[in-house]
Amino acid sequence: MSSEGPGDALAAAPPARGRGQLRIYLGSAAGVGKTFAMLNEGHRRRDRGTDVVLAFVETHGRPHTAEQIGDLEVIPRRAVPYRGTFFEEMDTDAVLARHPDIALVDEFAHTNVPGSRNAKRWQDVAELLDAGIDVISNVNIQHLESLNDVVEKITGVPQRETVPDAVVRTADQVELIDMTAEALRRRMAHGNIYSAEKIDAALTNYFRVGNLSALRELALLWLADKVDEGLQRYRQAHDIRGTWEARERVVVALTGGPEGDTLIRRAARIAARSTGGDLLAVHVTRSDGLTGANPAALASQRRLAESLGGTYHQIVGDNVADALLTFARAENATQLVLGVSRRGWLAALLTGPGVSMRTVRGSGDIDVHIVTHSEAGCGRGLPRASGGLTRKRRLAGCVLAAALAPLLTLVLASVRGHLNLTTNMLVFLAGVVAVALVGGFIPAVLAAVVGSLLLNYYFTPPIHQWTIAQANNALALVIFVAVALAVSSVVDTAARRTKQAARAGAESELLATTAGSVLRGQRALSAVLERVREAFGMESVTLLEQPAGQPKNSWSWVVAGASGDPSVGRPEEADVEVPVSDSLVLALRGRALPASDRRVLGAFAAYAAVALEQGRLAAAAEAAKPIAEADRVRTALLAAVSHDLRTPLAAAKAAVTSLRSRDIEWDEADQGELLATADESLDKLARLVDNLLDMSRLQAGALAVFPRPADLSEIVARSLDDLEPAARVVVVSIPDDLPEVAVDAAILERVISNLTANALRYSPAGVPPTLTGSALHDRVELKIIDRGPGVPEDKWNHIFIPFQRMGDTDNTTGVGLGLALSRGLTEAMGGTLEPDETPGGGLTMTLSLPAAPPPAHAGRDEIGTDRDSERTA
Repeated sequence: MSSEGPGDALAAAPPARGRGQLRIYLGSAAGVGKTFAMLNEGHRRRDRGTDVVLAFVETHGRPHTAEQIGDLEVIPRRAVPYRGTFFEEMDTDAVLARHPDIALVDEFAHTNVPGSRNAKRWQDVAELLDAGIDVISNVNIQHLESLNDVVEKITGVPQRETVPDAVVRTADQVELIDMTAEALRRRMAHGNIYSAEKIDAALTNYFRVGNLSALRELALLWLADKVDEGLQRYRQAHDIRGTWEARERVVVALTGGPEGDTLIRRAARIAARSTGGDLLAVHVTRSDGLTGANPAALASQRRLAESLGGTYHQIVGDNVADALLTFARAENATQLVLGVSRRGWLAALLTGPGVSMRTVRGSGDIDVHIVTHSEAGCGRGLPRASGGLTRKRRLAGCVLAAALAPLLTLVLASVRGHLNLTTNMLVFLAGVVAVALVGGFIPAVLAAVVGSLLLNYYFTPPIHQWTIAQANNALALVIFVAVALAVSSVVDTAARRTKQAARAGAESELLATTAGSVLRGQRALSAVLERVREAFGMESVTLLEQPAGQPKNSWSWVVAGASGDPSVGRPEEADVEVPVSDSLVLALRGRALPASDRRVLGAFAAYAAVALEQGRLAAAAEAAKPIAEADRVRTALLAAVSHDLRTPLAAAKAAVTSLRSRDIEWDEADQGELLATADESLDKLARLVDNLLDMSRLQAGALAVFPRPADLSEIVARSLDDLEPAARVVVVSIPDDLPEVAVDAAILERVISNLTANALRYSPAGVPPTLTGSALHDRVELKIIDRGPGVPEDKWNHIFIPFQRMGDTDNTTGVGLGLALSRGLTEAMGGTLEPDETPGGGLTMTLSLPAAPPPAHAGRDEIGTDRDSERTA
């Protein structure tokens, strides 16, 4: 036997290490060989000189597994008591004290016995890792939290022991122990997994070929995702931008146009050709926010992509082709699906190569699919000639062009001898710019054409003829027209951009305000519908819903929310209808809306759907509150009364049993003491049951109260008599002329008794509680004052919650009903019970009661004196 001092222990402590590494063997089902592989790895590491211990292993009675333990060092288990028996768990403290290089820990998802330091074994493993110990463990795919419900659907067996996916994903190594379904069933049939009496049931139920194959596929796919995460980290760390075709990833580009559904389905079929293929839908928005797709169309396409197993992404970029390729390379995409351009041939001729052609040129090793559709070549066309100016300004520009050109001709003709052709052209160009500033593109084109003709006829030799003698003059006129057109186009574009920016700003402000209403949750649906009606100038806005389970016809719609009058009963009655989902439609009555307004209206429709769902969730939560409160009270009641019911019952039973016993002869004094004990215990039990019944009646609103005029001092005296002998020290100061109170005397006695008992419990020795009475208008107040520790002001409301005692941690002093019951009984009589701070420290409970009206025949002939009668009860 040896001993060591503190210095020796410090010297023997293992050197400090970083966080340990975690290796997990993943299996599709029990019996594939996870524990066997873990033990094999332990032997291999031990044979290489590594310090390995077996922290915990569960053989499940399998002889081959037990044999595999061999001569590995085993850490003794810790016995944990629970419900009268002992269970064995991993001794984490012993492993930490031993501090090996590697610890083998079986069943990573195991739930520890209640009373253990950690609820889960993976939390124990986390402590070992934090201490610098490497851990090798194992887990089945059905224990992963994200797949728990999927496994239950496949096997019909719920898994109660789960581990968060994030914990397993953070493992340094995850290795799959794979086995075909047929091989695993043979292993089961040979008795290598379960005992003989369980084999037939297992093969018939959980270990069916279909179940095992599905679980195996889940394990393979989950591990493939884990491997892919590691691959992405490796590519980022080594700045690898090229595509590695480890698995098919199909990116489909969406514009929000009507062709989106076709492209998504086509891309989904491409992804489905290879097992484990990924579908990623992406929409590119402009950074200036001035152009965009229909939000409702994009939302519908997003739902379609997600229903086909894909994901939806939205990115920002001014160059759509570059943004698409950057996203595709970042996601290691192998294929890119785009639709044929909706631009017409003239627009394509004027604007050059479209997004699809520029994407193909820069795609590199990413395959690009150009998918045709019904909207190809007929969707967009040229921009409108009207630009961004109002009709009034364009008309003013035309008038200015018609008047300015002749005026300039007259002025310049009068000074023909002093100016040359170049100066004349500049003057006309200034006029064109002025017309463009006023009226935009079309009036400026008109001014440029008229100006070029006038320059040719009046100022270009030969004068007063349409011919041009010199080539340079002809070139000057062409340049003049080109510059005039370019300047007018720039002015018109700037005006259009300004208008779009102002509209976008207004839309953003409107949407932000509406989103705030939805987030605040106060009448969210009505607020959204009212804002839609005001913003778009409609007579009424109605959110229609088609209840689930009803036939799809025009008469099955119900109004989920409405603003304005008259509301719409069916989508066919509306001037504008916006589908929100298969069962929701936003219907507007008043006028038709342009396409630009419909785009914003789609966002409002989505807000309305969210507000409707929010309102229903809030209503459901409100409806569940009474149930939750009842459950809370029921749970608290069961937890609280267990001791208080058991103690008096046990005492009474022990006393009666002793009296009935024939083995002992009790003298008269002992019999009297036993009878008194039984009587006192049964009185306590009766009071407890009365309190519980009264609290139940109060909560149900069924407590019967019979108020009568009564003398408060007499009620106080009877209340203190019930607390003998503890109440003998209580100081009572109640004026003789205090008005009578209109109360149920029996109920008020219980209230005062409860409050005084509570004050006695917390009053320090030598400083008894004080009861004082006073009258204020039509109320009579009784104050129960103690000098105890008091209660913080922020806890005053908590002391009136049933089954709670401030500062108590057990049930030996009552179930915590006293103050809650006292307030309830007081309010049932029309009174109030409020706490207050006692000056100098302590708690004062103020009982305010209604004063009884004086009898009609009685009059007061004498003036009462404030003589206080103090007595010690």
